[in-house]
Amino acid sequence: MSVFALDGGLRAADCDADAGLLAGGAAGPAALRPLLETVVAALERGAVERGGPLPRGGPEAVAGRVRAVAGPVLPEVGAGAAAALDALVGVVAQGAADPADPLCAAHLHCPPLAVAAAADVAASALNPSLDSWDQAPAASEVEALVCRSLARLVFGAGRASDADALVTTGGTEANQLALLLARERFRERFSGRGGAGGVRGVRVVCGANAHHSVHRAAWLLGLEPPLVVPAPRGVLEPAALEVALRGVAGAPALVVATAGTTDAGAIDPLPGIGAVARRYGALLHVDAAYGGPLVFSERLRGRLAGLECADSVTFDLHKLGWQPVAAGFLAVPDAGVLRPLGHCADYLNADDDTEAGLPDLLWRSLRTTRRPDVLKVAVTLRALGRSGMARLVERTCAAAGELAELVRGEGRFVLYGEPEISTVVFRPAVGDDALVAGVRRRLLERGQAVLGRASLAGRLWWKVTLLNPLVRPSDLAAVVKLVEEAMEEGTGA
Repeated sequence: MSVFALDGGLRAADCDADAGLLAGGAAGPAALRPLLETVVAALERGAVERGGPLPRGGPEAVAGRVRAVAGPVLPEVGAGAAAALDALVGVVAQGAADPADPLCAAHLHCPPLAVAAAADVAASALNPSLDSWDQAPAASEVEALVCRSLARLVFGAGRASDADALVTTGGTEANQLALLLARERFRERFSGRGGAGGVRGVRVVCGANAHHSVHRAAWLLGLEPPLVVPAPRGVLEPAALEVALRGVAGAPALVVATAGTTDAGAIDPLPGIGAVARRYGALLHVDAAYGGPLVFSERLRGRLAGLECADSVTFDLHKLGWQPVAAGFLAVPDAGVLRPLGHCADYLNADDDTEAGLPDLLWRSLRTTRRPDVLKVAVTLRALGRSGMARLVERTCAAAGELAELVRGEGRFVLYGEPEISTVVFRPAVGDDALVAGVRRRLLERGQAVLGRASLAGRLWWKVTLLNPLVRPSDLAAVVKLVEEAMEEGTGA
């Protein structure tokens, strides 16, 4: 007797009884349909029970509710699919910080479009892995088409003929890839003249406003810590960059500019930065994880003038693109610079298979197993078109302008600056940093609003990151009113 029969493994009757376990195959949709109905009902119930942008009571109250519902994580006997989904999806929905609520506006955490979430369900059910063609025949072609299309949109007609992009988990991975590719380009450039020493001397130069992932990427790649250029106005100034590059003259350098800082949504002056970088023979990477989707809008694209001259660009569609996480991209104007990512694993991309015409996918990522995150993006772009995406981007940025006007007109606040994308930063005209921090935590504890915090110009500020394209004027007024009320409690006024 086989070991399978002894331990209750491979029996035809058991397999037939469990036929509804899988999401794929011909029987998968029938098994999935009632479970999705359970999920939708649990999401609806959770939102009603939460009743606002996030749960009340703070961390301990939320943790207590989760523990009470979750019970033993691994029970001896399972509760069944419907019961498990109803309980756990319900408690997570009830305890969520819901970015679809207009008062949940702290982070670059967007409300996903329903059409994108639906496409993501299909991606999960089919579960292709984009590390070899025979695991993802159609999904791999969808990815190639979407990546080329988006890269051409980023770089424009002038540099678009060979443009391409890679799908990433977000800005952190994309920035790391950008630094890696720059290092390899310099390795090739210096290979004929003592290349190893030249590569060891690669300097990453960025503003003080750059994302922390730039510093982490340099550390992971064994490069020197980035040369940080002071940015007292919140952006990398071309004149200050020139001084920095003059100080490392002769060494290969990668300049990292930012189009949409995390704190204030500021955009570096890209045309001037690009001119300085070219003058000193430096490569230019633009971290446009936040601001990149402005390219969908002809009216707003001018805010990213100079982006088309970059050697690589990071942008995320799970920020100002309304995709479920993850939907990051790294775009390059010349697909040839991606060659160093090529790698051979005989069981995935054997030479004879590639020569026979099976596409090699390993060069499209540093990851091996990789889900088809591009499917939801492809469906969204097909559903909305460029004009539809532009409409959502423009509406969101306009809402930030309206909120800034409300704050300015109130008289009790100081506005940090005009929003360049969709972030509004302000603080009390009278009051210290402790008041700012206390108001934010008070609103969190009560589940009334989720505001961010930003340390800028030596002070603490409230940060409202608007990513909901359906936000209304009444929602913006509610943000201001809640802050005012919490301020009064904090000062006893």
